[in-house]
Amino acid sequence: MRIGILGLGRIGAFHAQTLSALDSVDSLVVTDPFAEAAKAAAERFGAEVVDSPEALLAAGVDGIVVAAATDAHPALILAGVEAGIPVFCEKPVAKTMSEGVEVLKAVQGKGVPIQIGYNRRFDTGFVNARAAVQSGELGKLHTVRSTTLDPAPPPAAYIAASGGIFRDCSVHDFDIIRWVTGREVVEVYAVGGNKGADYIKDAGDADTTGAILTLDDGTIAVVSNSRHNARGYDVRMEIHGFTDSIAVGLEDKLPLRSVEPGVTFPAGTPHDFFMDRFTEAYRAELTAFTEVVAGNRPSPCTIEDALEAGWIADACTLSLHEHRPVTIEEVRQA
Repeated sequence: MRIGILGLGRIGAFHAQTLSALDSVDSLVVTDPFAEAAKAAAERFGAEVVDSPEALLAAGVDGIVVAAATDAHPALILAGVEAGIPVFCEKPVAKTMSEGVEVLKAVQGKGVPIQIGYNRRFDTGFVNARAAVQSGELGKLHTVRSTTLDPAPPPAAYIAASGGIFRDCSVHDFDIIRWVTGREVVEVYAVGGNKGADYIKDAGDADTTGAILTLDDGTIAVVSNSRHNARGYDVRMEIHGFTDSIAVGLEDKLPLRSVEPGVTFPAGTPHDFFMDRFTEAYRAELTAFTEVVAGNRPSPCTIEDALEAGWIADACTLSLHEHRPVTIEEVRQA
């Protein structure tokens, strides 16, 4: 099949590399406002370059991958749907939840599949964790812990446009908690602090946060995030039930150092970048999109899924700023 890629920054170029290696993808068509980025992708992956999204949509593509800046997501999703072309779009759907809801309303009933990029759903550890929950082998759940710690904060310009740590970083934890447990979040309480880069505090954001999520069956989920984790990129989940407990991410590249005597685990070189930690998950995610394009499966992560994670992020942001518990229904109705 022929896939178009809109946006060739860090993640767009990575997707181009991944797609070019898939047997099901015959050719790539790419576009980016920065001509040099498009030219580089053409040289590396043998892609065809066009000068606009409109030209890309008219280039006979079977599906499109939207990896452009967040502000461009709504218009590009809608353009793909109007052209009848299946869309893969990196999260978020839009910069604000109100815009995201408008996108959902605009695409409903169109019959064009849309997949939003939440790659943890395709990581083997998380897939196995979901299967364990669904099988009932853990018994009734009582506690979930989810962690995302970045090795260093992104640049100030990124922070200023990110919407905050809950919308940019924690949202991956929120999505994977919903997906693994099969439950919805009903209430949150969030806290945050700043002990690192001043530009994060100056942007009105926190560099380290914690959130308690109450799920609709009473399970408690604890989410921990930070922009500062000098040992590496740390993504983990624990799921505790009345019968058994399991963990995702307890492997030799885990960026933790044990101080127990005689313990050599973890013994590997720590993960230091999200593309390192989730290389295979990204490949599985884009393979799934080619299956969506071929009509062989429904979208594994819909706009509705992405918006649910977004509501949790909004609730945590409000909770942080107002120092109080916030229900999901409160932000949904705001």
